[in-house]
Amino acid sequence: MGVGIIDIIVFVIFVVVVIGIGLWQSRNEEIHGEHGAQDYFLAGRGLTWWLVGFSLIAANISTEQFVGMSGKAADWLGMAIASYEWMAAITLVVVAFLFVPTFLKSGIYTIPEFLEYRYNPFARMVMAISTLIILVGVPTASVIYSGAKVITVNFQGQALFGLDLGSITVGCWIIGSLAAVYVFAGGLKACAWADLIQGTALIFGGAIIAYLAMKLLGQADPAALAATATSSVDPSQLADAGAIERLQLLNAGDWQAGKLHMVRPPDDPEVPWTALVVGLWIPNFFYWGLHQYITQRTLGSKSLAEGQRGVVFAAFLKLLIPFVVVIPGILAYNLFTSDLETAAVVKNAKAIATFAPDLYAELSDEVKPDPNEALFVNDIKAINKRLEAARTNLPEDITVFRFTEVFAKSHPGDAERILTYNAERLGAVAPSTDFEPLDILDANRTLLEQAASGASKEAVHELVLRDYDAAFPVLIKNLLPKGIGLKGFVLAAIFGAVVSSLASMLNSSSTIFAMDIYRKIRKEPSQFELVSVGRICVVAFVFIAMLIAPRLDNPKFGGIFTFIQEFQGFISPGILSIFLFGVLVHRAPRACGTVGLIINPILYGALKYFAPDIAFLNRMAICFFVILAVLTIMTLLKPLPQPVTLPVNEKMDMRTDPRTKIFGVAVVLLTLTLYVIFW
Repeated sequence: MGVGIIDIIVFVIFVVVVIGIGLWQSRNEEIHGEHGAQDYFLAGRGLTWWLVGFSLIAANISTEQFVGMSGKAADWLGMAIASYEWMAAITLVVVAFLFVPTFLKSGIYTIPEFLEYRYNPFARMVMAISTLIILVGVPTASVIYSGAKVITVNFQGQALFGLDLGSITVGCWIIGSLAAVYVFAGGLKACAWADLIQGTALIFGGAIIAYLAMKLLGQADPAALAATATSSVDPSQLADAGAIERLQLLNAGDWQAGKLHMVRPPDDPEVPWTALVVGLWIPNFFYWGLHQYITQRTLGSKSLAEGQRGVVFAAFLKLLIPFVVVIPGILAYNLFTSDLETAAVVKNAKAIATFAPDLYAELSDEVKPDPNEALFVNDIKAINKRLEAARTNLPEDITVFRFTEVFAKSHPGDAERILTYNAERLGAVAPSTDFEPLDILDANRTLLEQAASGASKEAVHELVLRDYDAAFPVLIKNLLPKGIGLKGFVLAAIFGAVVSSLASMLNSSSTIFAMDIYRKIRKEPSQFELVSVGRICVVAFVFIAMLIAPRLDNPKFGGIFTFIQEFQGFISPGILSIFLFGVLVHRAPRACGTVGLIINPILYGALKYFAPDIAFLNRMAICFFVILAVLTIMTLLKPLPQPVTLPVNEKMDMRTDPRTKIFGVAVVLLTLTLYVIFW
């Protein structure tokens, strides 16, 4: 637990060196010249393929994966969550040869800018504003929060200059401030060079965790491991098995329960097999082809050949990510189930203290953090603050609690008290259950279903036996020895990934505001003025995100990965559909851009409200096909008499490299092979 002085030294040196190299490489930017905005926002359009490739990975991989994806793997999804990574590899290859040539040839700064050329200024403004709101309020704040969640676990009880390094709030402000420093000063070029180092360190850091976890799996007590198996496994089967065989025995199971399968049942709430057909492709193509903070690296490519080679290289790197994120998440469940249960105690206690202080007082000590455990010092402080705030200002909204079967079996007495509390809050009579866990579970489920069918809409928070979002932090805590610098390096790599992703988001947000909003309002601003506005935006946006981030610790948000992906659904199907029409259907009328952007959030929100049982990936698929149908009808009724003429960047070298296509095909075949192995 904790870190030693050598770990702290390694951590600080790594962070300082990375930021220093980024700033040094961007020192020659001419923000006052005629290409000031291009130098600052697009690195002077001079990024080589290896900078593009590593920068794409470093911008993408963050604690969204190390906290959220690893947590989903530890829970029921297992390898199925790896589809986000392996399908991304195929997506990137397609993006390299379908989207990248169009964008680089037109010379655009931002993705919304393309909409004005292809459709109309209104579509550009709608996408710019919606992207900006979503980008700052959701992924930017989420990355700050989840980064602080990982890092602060290892700094509990330690202070620096009077700041409590174990505090989520302090962690959020430190991460946000450091990212803003080099984006403010160096723009995209500083980001790209920092990404090169941080992306490399990230893969090595994840590989170290995966290696140590597999090594421990091979040495762990067979009886303890057998208790975590997805299907019945005799400890004697594990006794003489190696680490890989143990992983297979513990997590293979059948296709509905085994964690080593890519396919999930059609009623799975997050990654049903139906989503592999359509739904999962939508966020993938939106993210890798049209999301500004990702595509901005590609837009800064030195040439089409360099850009395409960099994107395909990133596709290859994506194939490695599940082995350093997803499999360690599964191993966290096999090796450290008790630690995940301890983390859940804290998570549940925060939720109950926030919404039901009287109930908290009635519950047993089994579901409350141990006040004598140093690990919980900051958590108990937070819980006491919530209790005090809730007693003086109890939320007006009725909040009730759902619990899982394993929770009811582990804490039947507390489950009974929660059932009674729910009935009182809902004005109902709690049924008698005789303390039988399954009876309590069924009674509570019936009570909540009856309440949900009524006119009022109560907020429901689920109490769990294990906090799966803590899977990767638990691995770091238990696997890495302190005091030799190894923990410092891994923490620095993960911290660098957080800062890298955050810097990318800040850079793209400032680019969108400066180039799509400010430049349209303020006619013909100078290059220096655009860069200055961009820098002001960096400060403003990171400040907003740092205010939001600590509030994501509120239990109502649930898992961080789902929180991020769910909100993307309000914009991604609409944006993807109009871009596909814009690139592939040359006579699609200009009004298609506006219509597609407006329909999507309305339809997605309606599905989320009226049909909440539909998996969010399937909701995306429904929105996507409905919008495509509408755009098709519009095109058939009133096609453009002539295709739209897009601008051309005469300075961009548009020659391609045939070897890149061969490499792309190889990546696709390798991806399909991995699917066959884990199907």
